[in-house]
Amino acid sequence: MTLAPLNVSDTDAVIVRPCRPLAGTVRVDGSKNAALPLLAAAASLRRSVHLSNVPGSADVQLMLGLLQRSGYRVAHPVTEPRAVIIHPQDGSAAAGDLEDAARIRASYYLVTPLLAVYGQADLPWPGGCRIGQRGMDLHFNVYRLFGDIVTLTEGGYRVRSGSRRDTVALTLPFRSRGASIAAILRAIAAGSRLELGNPNLSPETIGVLAALRTAGWQTHVSEEKITLAPPSHLPDGAVPLSLAVSGDKIEAGTLACAIAASGGEGRIEGIHGPDVEALTEVLARIGVPVTLTPDALIVHGAVQPTGRPLRALASLDPGGLDADFEPPLMALALTLPGAHHFADAINPGRHGNLLPQLAALGTRVEEITPTQCRLTGPQQLTGGTVRATDIRTGSALLIAALNARGSTTVTGLDQLRRGHADLPAKLRALGADIAEGTR
Repeated sequence: MTLAPLNVSDTDAVIVRPCRPLAGTVRVDGSKNAALPLLAAAASLRRSVHLSNVPGSADVQLMLGLLQRSGYRVAHPVTEPRAVIIHPQDGSAAAGDLEDAARIRASYYLVTPLLAVYGQADLPWPGGCRIGQRGMDLHFNVYRLFGDIVTLTEGGYRVRSGSRRDTVALTLPFRSRGASIAAILRAIAAGSRLELGNPNLSPETIGVLAALRTAGWQTHVSEEKITLAPPSHLPDGAVPLSLAVSGDKIEAGTLACAIAASGGEGRIEGIHGPDVEALTEVLARIGVPVTLTPDALIVHGAVQPTGRPLRALASLDPGGLDADFEPPLMALALTLPGAHHFADAINPGRHGNLLPQLAALGTRVEEITPTQCRLTGPQQLTGGTVRATDIRTGSALLIAALNARGSTTVTGLDQLRRGHADLPAKLRALGADIAEGTR
């Protein structure tokens, strides 16, 4: 089955000009961060799975292609342009070429679909955004506890299935989302009971657990432990299991920051309200009037600064601020009075990408450590040429450019499209002056 083409512009740059306050209603796409593990879970269940609200972002489309090359059949329902059906593998003797798995950071989610089919996964090291190395040691420990054999190669790693374990118990040293989901996915492929201590409880992890419950798995979740048990008997596989990708909380937060930075008002639909509670708490603290409903985030009119500093401290703790909210909040802080503090130790290379690009627009940011910085606002920015060196840097630059004097050329949109099918179009729908440009 040929994958549908991405519905995004091929231009590498946009020209952004200051405009009136943003206003209107916009709907977010499905979440890349939620879709990738759900695709891996769907493939590992060994039955057909119908997945709706699948985003058109480049990383998700690449993952669909990688699953096809791994022997799975991927169908696109004619009447549902945002849905895919993942069918069990077609009996291929070996996986196809998976070298371009190195283009995404979440390529490790392919391990369990490959183990489920071939008993072995050979993958390159994760790539994608240059925001620090993607640590794999915790993942390898997970696989070894399941009885797998892990071998490091010159260009990547190999995981080979070993003797099956009926029950696997482990406690993570910190609440790693990737390692938590890796353990859950490995339990699916093995059909094993899992007891996972100190788990990550982000919406992306909870989304995979919800999918498992739909598939008949028993799940118990607390802040201390996740417990999984496979179904006592396999459900009827004749009818595809129906799952849905949650709305993109990071896209919603980015749009909310853009609206607030412009002094506008707008409604952002298609989200699961609790997924953005940590963000709305930050916004309310600094005087951004917001309302959160079960499926929408509403920004009401002009910001009324409280004088409190904006503190965006990324955290893996339950209810903590997702690190991907930090860059758009930094762009918003440039419009607000006060001394604002930012920290992201989860992605240690992110500030090294973002701060030089913001500096090209005239920002003054004090780097405290490689993962912490502070700035005093408001600051007047001047248009220039900047580059989206990773997904979240790209989104922050769009917000900053909307509030700079003159025009700004933002290049490197291939990075931005990895996480958002067309974020500039959503901003244009709110009234932003963004046009296709050239490098």
